Amino acid sequence: MKAIRKVLIANRGEIALRIVRTVKEMGLDAIAVYESPDSNAKYLSLVDHAINIGNGPRKDYLNIEKIIDAACQSGADAIHPGYGFLSENPDFASACEQAGIIFIGPPPKVIRDLGNKVLARHLMTKAQVPVIPGTRQLPPGNAGLVAAKDFAHEYGYPVMLKAMAGGGGRGIRKAHTDEELDVLIPLARVEALSAFNDETIFAEKCIENAKHVEVQIIADHHKNIVHLGTRDCSIQRRHQKLVEMAPAHLPPHILEKLHKAAIAAARQSRFTNVGTVEFLVDPHTYEFWFLEVNTRLQVEHTVTEVLTGVDLVRQQILTAQGNQLDIEQEGVQLQGTAIEVRINAEDPKNRFMPEGGKTIDLYRPPGGPGVRLDEFAYQGYVVPKEYDSLLAKMTIRAYQWPQTVQRLKRALNDFLITGPKTTIPLFMAICDETDFCQCMFDTGYLESHPAIMDYPEPVIRSTRLDDLASYRTMDGAHYVPITADGVDWHEGVKQKKTPTFAEIESIAKIGDIRAPVSGTVSEVLIEIGDKVEDGDILIVLEAMKMHTHIVSEVEGVIAEVFVAEGETVEFGDPLIKISIEQ
Repeated sequence: MKAIRKVLIANRGEIALRIVRTVKEMGLDAIAVYESPDSNAKYLSLVDHAINIGNGPRKDYLNIEKIIDAACQSGADAIHPGYGFLSENPDFASACEQAGIIFIGPPPKVIRDLGNKVLARHLMTKAQVPVIPGTRQLPPGNAGLVAAKDFAHEYGYPVMLKAMAGGGGRGIRKAHTDEELDVLIPLARVEALSAFNDETIFAEKCIENAKHVEVQIIADHHKNIVHLGTRDCSIQRRHQKLVEMAPAHLPPHILEKLHKAAIAAARQSRFTNVGTVEFLVDPHTYEFWFLEVNTRLQVEHTVTEVLTGVDLVRQQILTAQGNQLDIEQEGVQLQGTAIEVRINAEDPKNRFMPEGGKTIDLYRPPGGPGVRLDEFAYQGYVVPKEYDSLLAKMTIRAYQWPQTVQRLKRALNDFLITGPKTTIPLFMAICDETDFCQCMFDTGYLESHPAIMDYPEPVIRSTRLDDLASYRTMDGAHYVPITADGVDWHEGVKQKKTPTFAEIESIAKIGDIRAPVSGTVSEVLIEIGDKVEDGDILIVLEAMKMHTHIVSEVEGVIAEVFVAEGETVEFGDPLIKISIEQ
């Protein structure tokens, strides 16, 4: 294989910045592509060349032809896909090969085999790795619905609907009844198509309240494979990870079994480059089942890096150009414990609704020993409606778990973001929760600890108005109290009060339908004058690659429609007015 000189990063946000830094450290040229909404992104100022590939949103990051053209135009000899977007698309990896460009990841066939969740399960069975019961690809139309119901009746509810080409928690829905399957199968197909350009799905038995544990692996083209230990990613919302820690808090003999299973999975699939083998683990019996293989860099790779000292992006690049692994299994040591939290622009109290469209008025990141920040937000940054809500990843390392939790709490307390609501106060509440402090949690953690969601609204301690250019006054040299999202910024300065989800639900019962999430109107299924019944789907909203059905809760006639397909809406915006039939 040829040596890599120029790397095009086919991604955005914090992962693009993360990759750029290693590329520059290795003395290589970094090329960026971007859609117009990202034209002010921080990482664009650090690359050697940046190419606008279109107005998007998202569609140009998913356009294989445009990415390949940009690579050829810039003279890039390798493409790093990051995570999400095209990172696990075998057609993209094939297009790179055909263009004579190195794809920094596994070969197309490996991505295709492991990306097909049903085929991946077959490969794991051959490798004697335990798998969760599941279906083949569900056929389209009514046949798929019948197949899913037959499976559910055999294995019992709940069942998970998953995208065949899925990953990252996208395109996943849990069904508890036949009636829910009727609604969720079409929705899961739409979400899979939006996220992966592939609407095929399958059903799988839901293993509830398990631990979500993954093993980091690296494999070269010379049949050498090593693991870098485990991560526990059990604390999730909407099937997407919020908190990750390493190593997983499991008995040593169970960890060893997971390591061996991950290596066996990699060998059976002929895996090369950097990847993650994911499992569900029963926290009581320690029985475990294969979940999936992610054939890319993971969002949470940082906890592994801080404990091992291994730069996983560097290893990806070296492996892609044919180098033998320079890491031996015996030399891999995980020093201490680490936690990563995802600082998202979301309102946890309103069902983690994204805060797209809001401006960060004040941004003061933490520091100190054992604190790593992978960020791309900054003061004045407008949270995009078009992409996911991640602002920063904060990774904390210390020698023992209690010290790591204490350090995390201190860093969260020092992390100041005003404007959008964020997940910071939720994480602070988690740091005070007894089970978390004892490293006892599973995938049902948030649901089983509802008191966490009663955290107090954040209040910023007194600070200098000199740090708040937008709010500087004549007494700017004095200390004044400022609150994060109340109305007490300063006398005479008010913030708009955001309606609560409960308020939106309440007025829906009188026919006033408002947006429960900021996003884009994907479909309008009604017109003025249409009669609707309780349970009818009126509008489909798309936000952060997830689709939300806006459903009527009354019987009546559509009196007004305030939005059209393609329009963007804010949380709480009016959508429809229904005249209720008496």
